[in-house]
Amino acid sequence: MSTKTIVVTRPSGQARQLIELLTNSIEKSGVAKRSLPEIISLPLLTIVPKTDDHLADHIATALKDADLAIFVSPNAIECVMRLLERDWQAFSKKIIPIGVMGGSSRFALENHGIGQEKTPTPILIPENNEQWDSEGLWQELQALKWDWTVKKIVIFKGEGGREWLADTLVKAGAKVEAISTYTRVPLDLDSPAWDAIHEIDFSKSLWLLTSSEAVRYLGQVGKDQFPQSLQRASALCPHHNIADTADMIGFGEVFTTEPGDEALIKASLAWLTL
Repeated sequence: MSTKTIVVTRPSGQARQLIELLTNSIEKSGVAKRSLPEIISLPLLTIVPKTDDHLADHIATALKDADLAIFVSPNAIECVMRLLERDWQAFSKKIIPIGVMGGSSRFALENHGIGQEKTPTPILIPENNEQWDSEGLWQELQALKWDWTVKKIVIFKGEGGREWLADTLVKAGAKVEAISTYTRVPLDLDSPAWDAIHEIDFSKSLWLLTSSEAVRYLGQVGKDQFPQSLQRASALCPHHNIADTADMIGFGEVFTTEPGDEALIKASLAWLTL
């Protein structure tokens, strides 16, 4: 193994894109001229879209009288678009605005032409990328000055996950329908992806952690598979909730960065110079 190791813990498809960007940035920066770091993919969770025909009908019906749709992640966007296979503005007689929590979700919408129509779909996103989360989106929604008691909000999400935004909207008086469009399956303990982890020097490893649920699963596995090893490792997290979870499961050093791949890459390059 190389002197240093970066472990990318995203689902495989998302990890591939980040690893390519990270590899290119490392090579261009020259921060690791003597020895390039090893970059390992460890997809702690796999996203499994729901494919139920009844779910597609349910979503289409829910959107007919919706005043706002919220997608909690790019995965939610991809799963809904795959299920429905039609233009966003075809679901209602009025254009349904969309709320997202970060740049990756906005990019996913753009890939489907949403927000780029002749009459663009309004996309609501926290202005400051330091606030790319549920709380940041709620601040953005409050600026609309809506009477929430007459509004119906549809939230597309994965099975489980945080309910903070839905609960907050309900408390404000809105009618909220949360629809799960995918599940997260933990990485099998027999997966060969774990083999590379057992060979690394944990004291020279940086783990890119982008999901609190994935971090909790890592903590469960780590107790048996590599006890005490995480105490020597460093973690890089794009949100304080994820950082708190990483700290809880025993990472020796936990760094928090701004949301978005660009910030993750910048912080990874800085770690390589330490």
